Amino acid sequence: MVESNSPGEQSPLLRRSTSSSTALSSVSKSSQTLSNREGNVKNDEAITVSTSRGVLICASIGLLIFLQATNISILTTTQSAIAADLNAFEQATWLTSSYLIAMSSLAPLMGRLSQVFSARLVLFCCTLIICVGTIIIATSVSYTMFIVGRVITGAGAAGVLIVSIIIVVQLASPKQRGLYIGLVNTGITVGVALGAIIAGALEPKIGWKPLFGIQAPLSLLAGFGLLFGIPAKFVSGNGSYANISLRQKLARIDYAGSVLLTLTIILFLLGLSGPSILATPIILSALTLPLFVLNEVYIAKDPVIPVTVLGSRGTLLTCLATVGFMMARWCVLFYTPVYALSVRGWRPAVAGSILIPTNAGFASGGLLAGVFHIRRNGSFYLPTLISMGLFPITLLILAFISTAESNWGAYVAMVFCNGLLTGAALNYALVHLLHLTSPEVHPIALSLLATFRGFAGSFGSAIGGGLFSRVLRKSLVDGFKAVGLERKDLIIKLQGSPALVGELHGTERAVAISAYESAVKALFLGGVALAVLVVFIQAGTGWKEPAKLEDDSREEGEEEEEEALIAGS
Repeated sequence: MVESNSPGEQSPLLRRSTSSSTALSSVSKSSQTLSNREGNVKNDEAITVSTSRGVLICASIGLLIFLQATNISILTTTQSAIAADLNAFEQATWLTSSYLIAMSSLAPLMGRLSQVFSARLVLFCCTLIICVGTIIIATSVSYTMFIVGRVITGAGAAGVLIVSIIIVVQLASPKQRGLYIGLVNTGITVGVALGAIIAGALEPKIGWKPLFGIQAPLSLLAGFGLLFGIPAKFVSGNGSYANISLRQKLARIDYAGSVLLTLTIILFLLGLSGPSILATPIILSALTLPLFVLNEVYIAKDPVIPVTVLGSRGTLLTCLATVGFMMARWCVLFYTPVYALSVRGWRPAVAGSILIPTNAGFASGGLLAGVFHIRRNGSFYLPTLISMGLFPITLLILAFISTAESNWGAYVAMVFCNGLLTGAALNYALVHLLHLTSPEVHPIALSLLATFRGFAGSFGSAIGGGLFSRVLRKSLVDGFKAVGLERKDLIIKLQGSPALVGELHGTERAVAISAYESAVKALFLGGVALAVLVVFIQAGTGWKEPAKLEDDSREEGEEEEEEALIAGS
């Protein structure tokens, strides 16, 4: 991403490296074909990024991704205080779900918007939206106001991960691309881990509102960093939107598809979120989904998601497997701190530290796979299946050792292994997807994979949170009934405040701990079933690369003829 003195790093970004690149530099037709296929910059013009710009871009993207990940995990250790201040014990699930639903429902639109209006402008607008949302949260005096702020913040965060990956893929040279994608994943990992820890440590001292308020100036700082760091002439895609007016750009947006896709995701997640499953939103989402597909296939001129890409079995199944896999993973990220708070009785600041070993494992798994194994192009079919196949074993063990009496060292080791396998599996799946798809659709495939991966947080929170809440409530009701106690108000508070368990004594404390143990066990067992299903889905992707397109063969033949002519002359 930065400029250097070596010829390889000074070359046009995303240009393919070939042994005859120097000899063919004068053949404009070949150069233009390669540039158009990779779709890197406007008017096929090479963009080099200076060291100072590269540092500014990396720092700004890193800060934005950190803030996005922090917003996901910050509620694990501040939920009790927020629910108490806003009297939202019964609606505690929505404190997180509102953010994730907004983020996931708008995420698929961001890739297309970055092509129409440029990635730098889309990310800058996202930072402005995040700034507004966090200010509303920080000044909330009611539950409704808090939820509105979370929804706005989630809408802004929708473009952070996806557009950041697009920028990384298109600005970084082929040698550096893997490094920067790894740094993006590291930013997410660090944000999720530190968000819970920092919030848990600071909330008792300064309250929860400043934790959100500080994000407003930080997001603006990152936004202006990207605005001045990314060259103004950089555009995403093949530059087809670069030379048309704003009115023409707005006319080419697939408004019907955008509305239908967003509505489908919102309805589906609304039906699964909360203490009980709502059938009506789920049924409505099942009706809007085919309408979206029909619109994309037969009506939309510039569809939000190119359906032809989904026609690739490898792409579709990899995306579906990634969603299920990361949903199971989010069970660990969301609910191991809840387990530490309620069952172990740890303070919020300490409870968040359980995310350190599992996220250290995540970073280590991806790094080890990349450094020692992923050093070539080609199929990684078996490594992907093996790492995904071992993952549910760690969840199964966690399901049975998430108790008050289990060995803490064994628990830490198991969450580390869970993260280790997650990091390795995601890296293997990504490079295997590149093997299964043609080079000209790699940016689209990667954007689609990032979109589906973003869904996992919302789906995991909605489905996992709903399952956890239902099992917890039933266990609390049955538990207090078994000992002859009537504690309706306490049950409501316990559902929204796991830290409250530590304030109880005697029989009430024993019932609450037992109920939380049952809820965590049920959640992890559900994750096991989902993770096993994911292995079979991923197995269906196959290991064969796509057949070479006729146009590619013709272009290669033309290049060989040109090389022969140059050599003869």
